[in-house]
Amino acid sequence: MHPLKLSLLSLAIAAGVSGQVCAAEDFSNLFTGGKSILDARYRYEYVDQNAAKGKAALEHANAQTLRTRLGFQTGQWYGLSSLVEADNVSRIGDESYNSTRNGQTQFSAVPDPDGSEINQALLRYDHKYGSAVAGRQRINLDNQRFIGSVAWRQNEQTYDGGLLQLKPIAGLTLTSAYIDNINSIFGPENGRYDNKTNPANIDGHSQLFNAQYVVMPELTVTGYSYLLDLDNIATNPTSAVGTLSSQTTGLRLNGAISGVTYAAEYAQQSDYGDNPNNLDSDYYLAELGYTVAGVGLKAGYEVLGGSDDGSSKVNNSNLAFQTPLATKHAFQGWADVFLTTPTDGIEDAYLGATAPLLGGTLQAVYHDFSAQQGGDNYGEEYDISYGHPIPGVKGLVALAKYANYDSADSAVTVDTEKFWLQLQYSYL
Repeated sequence: MHPLKLSLLSLAIAAGVSGQVCAAEDFSNLFTGGKSILDARYRYEYVDQNAAKGKAALEHANAQTLRTRLGFQTGQWYGLSSLVEADNVSRIGDESYNSTRNGQTQFSAVPDPDGSEINQALLRYDHKYGSAVAGRQRINLDNQRFIGSVAWRQNEQTYDGGLLQLKPIAGLTLTSAYIDNINSIFGPENGRYDNKTNPANIDGHSQLFNAQYVVMPELTVTGYSYLLDLDNIATNPTSAVGTLSSQTTGLRLNGAISGVTYAAEYAQQSDYGDNPNNLDSDYYLAELGYTVAGVGLKAGYEVLGGSDDGSSKVNNSNLAFQTPLATKHAFQGWADVFLTTPTDGIEDAYLGATAPLLGGTLQAVYHDFSAQQGGDNYGEEYDISYGHPIPGVKGLVALAKYANYDSADSAVTVDTEKFWLQLQYSYL
């Protein structure tokens, strides 16, 4: 049976059973127990990049945008609830940046196109043994390295489909989902300036499977398989559509022992669906963390493998390990230089610290990048941010953030500097 139909059927059966065995509930709970959603986020983003090899330098980008979100989350009635929210992204001031839709290609990219869209519209059923969701929804799995909502960008990435989550015993969570459309950060609409790497909507028939078991406080085990059938998107503008369709299967271990947090992960990626390429690459992660005197320290080593087959050098193919649906801004540096994994893969050794400071939070991260194959130096990056609630206004938070990537004269990247100022209000 079609996975989405399965989710909807589960929702209907569960609702029927709930109605038979529970005492009568007042239908008005849906409204009296509901909550309004109001969120406004202003952002200034500056981007300065060196010229790519053989090309003219791009002009500095200066983007001011406002993302406004309105919605309503109902209360529950026999476990049923619903959510609707709409987003609008609007430019403020000059259009001196490339939004990927405005044709301002002489500027560096700030992929926050103008427009309005339904961000989420869903029906949900909750039960003591799990939940089912049908409709347009936010999906974040584990640390969002493979499946996430990309909440950093002004237009969030959401998914059209069905999700079923079961909790049959204590500590065990089984998640499955079917997705037939992805509302990407480049929406809400295509236009004359989009290309095969940035469609507003990604079509296909993808399935997600994730099983997580908390064995003990010191160990959580997660196994997953993500079957991504992405019909109308490509690895780069000149490659065939479907080249990002893949099956990624992996295992993640994480926990905390004597105050030391850890994560270890391995995944293997192969081609799936109508991908014309033969994919075969690996992913590795090792990470340790420790908090001392209120300062959180973290060190890690992450590898996204390149192709083991020489065909990656032919016909402009890229057979490296890719994560097309990840919240990528959280990984491999905030300058977002490696949103597409280079053909020879990438190794990222990083150190980070998070500390409370004057009522806010200071964060700093250092990355050292190199090719997974061939040993080329991809340079280094320094990131720093500071966030602070605005006194006297509940729900209002300011953020300043900076990223500086030095390419070390790499042939596949360019020096990139980015700076953000942000003010966000969330109705609480």
